[in-house]
Amino acid sequence: MLYGKRVVLRAIEKEHLPNYVRWLADPEVLTHFGLYLPLSQADEEAWYERQRSDAKVINFAIELEGVHIGGCGFLSIDHRQRRAEVGLFIGEKQFWNQGLGQDALATLVAYGFEYLNFHRIYLRVFAENTRGIRAYEKVGFQHEGCFRQSEWRHGRWHDLLVMSILHPEWPGRGTDADE
Repeated sequence: MLYGKRVVLRAIEKEHLPNYVRWLADPEVLTHFGLYLPLSQADEEAWYERQRSDAKVINFAIELEGVHIGGCGFLSIDHRQRRAEVGLFIGEKQFWNQGLGQDALATLVAYGFEYLNFHRIYLRVFAENTRGIRAYEKVGFQHEGCFRQSEWRHGRWHDLLVMSILHPEWPGRGTDADE
């Protein structure tokens, strides 16, 4: 388990899957999330089995005081280039706007830099997701660019921003072997 200031990141268990099915069927949760179709329990179970053996993916359940509130993880892990994409969401809406996503992200970034030896962690975010962008900036992510009208959601095109943080820029770092 990984411990943040308030959240705990732990392995995803089968009993977490119904929460993901519920959250990923909620249009409000999906507003700024990459998925465009709700997933069934069978879809989630197949995903669960695949991700457990995929060396390019590490996923965690986000918990607050023992309550499963969301998910986060790394995808597109490239150990040779020491980089990965990060993603996260808080599915339990009563926990939105409390800094918990930011706490989960900071915990995940620390794990990526300190234990997985990443040099670069990046993400993609819809340009209108101002709440997410603020949280990413507070963790230290910097804007890299914009893919204009890159994603079709909710009947219109959306710009997709790319943001990243490099190990030397990370405020929580100790010494860097690259220096």
